[in-house]
Amino acid sequence: MSFTLHGLAVSNGIAIGQAHLISQATLEVSHLVIGPRMVDKEVARFEAALASVRSEFETMKTGMENSPTDIRAFIDLHLMILADPELSEVPKQIIRERRCNAEWAIVQQMEILVAQFEKIDDIYLRERSHDVRQVVERVVRELTGHPVKAAKGVKGENLIVVAHDLSPSDVMAFRDQHFASFVTDVGGATSHTAILARGMGIPAVLGLHNARQLIHDNETLIVDGTTGVLIVNPDRRILEEYQLKKSQFEIERSKLKLLKTARATTLDKVKIDLLANIEGAGDVTAALESGAEGVGLFRTEFLCLAHGEMPGEDEQFEAYRKAVKGMEGRPITIRTFDLGNDKILHADDALEFRPRPNPALGLRSIRLSLADPKSFQTQLRAILRASKFGKVKLLIPMLSHAHQIDQTLAALEQAKSSLRGDRIAFDEGIEIGGMIEIPAAALAVGLFLRRLNFVSIGTNDLIQYTLAVDRSDEQVSHLYDPLHPAVLMLLVHVISSAEKANIPVSMCGEMAGDPHLTRLLLGMGLRQFSMFPAQIPEVKQKIKQSDISELEPVVRRLLRLEESAKIHEQIDRLNLA
Repeated sequence: MSFTLHGLAVSNGIAIGQAHLISQATLEVSHLVIGPRMVDKEVARFEAALASVRSEFETMKTGMENSPTDIRAFIDLHLMILADPELSEVPKQIIRERRCNAEWAIVQQMEILVAQFEKIDDIYLRERSHDVRQVVERVVRELTGHPVKAAKGVKGENLIVVAHDLSPSDVMAFRDQHFASFVTDVGGATSHTAILARGMGIPAVLGLHNARQLIHDNETLIVDGTTGVLIVNPDRRILEEYQLKKSQFEIERSKLKLLKTARATTLDKVKIDLLANIEGAGDVTAALESGAEGVGLFRTEFLCLAHGEMPGEDEQFEAYRKAVKGMEGRPITIRTFDLGNDKILHADDALEFRPRPNPALGLRSIRLSLADPKSFQTQLRAILRASKFGKVKLLIPMLSHAHQIDQTLAALEQAKSSLRGDRIAFDEGIEIGGMIEIPAAALAVGLFLRRLNFVSIGTNDLIQYTLAVDRSDEQVSHLYDPLHPAVLMLLVHVISSAEKANIPVSMCGEMAGDPHLTRLLLGMGLRQFSMFPAQIPEVKQKIKQSDISELEPVVRRLLRLEESAKIHEQIDRLNLA
């Protein structure tokens, strides 16, 4: 029987192949009561399972030197979760106190931790509850004698993995098959599964709810990662249609590779800067291969997520220096830690989770850095030291008040003074910029333009704060609209204000990497785009096919519209021109 499922489109492309189902370790384990003499043996069995899973993770890491930074970071994150006493020690107490089996003990503790995570407002942090579940599932698999195994005897390029959820370690188990795609019941646009899919350049659809239950092994599947559609057992007509679409997509992708060395210039000879978003030095190669002219956003918080603690100055310096030197003289914008007080890090302490009623509005990003001057000085010194090796810019996240810039500039001067005292070289003229990702900052952008060398628009948070919509919440995600008139008004205000002040403005949110919106942003006046490296060729192609002198009057008329539906309609027409 043929049927269609709809989910979240998180990675473009089309895949056609056979379903390979991944069984989920049942977390509804039986509660068994054991005798007093068996308690120590059960604790030992639990410890052996932890050791086995830890060994699997460590083995994966040994062969991952050339893997994307985000995959390595997630493996390290799972190792950190596995070592957390809340999962490694508390279940042993439960076994001893309740005389129960190890599977039941760790699942009970997991439910407590997951409940804490799900109270967190921050999207990225809340989705880490999936990581906790995945680590526990792996331990349960080990305890029950059903470890994860990659498919055998299946032609990799025709393999479409179907799972309730996939952990980074699950993905690594299938890497040798070079599978064509994966689909999952859960996961959002910011989940690690989505990030991995985009990093690997394969189509993926998440949030399908019941796909794992409805699909059977070896059934023919079509995955459309562009529209978020999964077709099960398509008829011949549909199959032929998508085979043609797949061929056309691959031809277009091959053509895009030829644009690597081409300049991003419009038909009317306007030069556009295309930059890359990276999470670490390991992503520099992908940025260069995509034709990036620099790095518009280095997300330094991945250094913390990978290690579970605040890295020291030397460790941070080496990470920044490696990325700076890897860019071979191209500019690299390093953003200070964008962390929240739900996950406070200290130089000598492990991650400490402190759920807050509304952490998205609490002590996070630059607010947290200014509240912890010692850690802030450590990062500023490390970034300044790295500036000796290339063109480094400093970016401050989540600005809302002018005094935050004044305090940051004072902290930067303090870091410079300490380095001068230590006779350590750095770029005295390092530029400092600010993220415009809060409506207040966008509306009062003049305050920041008078104090900064450049600004960067973070559209992801700006849209969510403006519309009060959590895009990872499936009940309201349909209200997350980058083309809402209020959002467009804020963008135009920031871009035009920066242009009048002769201050460079870039965009590093997901809007920048969406080729469907490229002409709109060009017509608004945006000249610097920063995105995932894999998105650069398609955006470059759209730029080279555009004439800004023709776009500007069309976009001015479009911006007068007050209904999102009409704006979407005009954007479609804009892309047909």
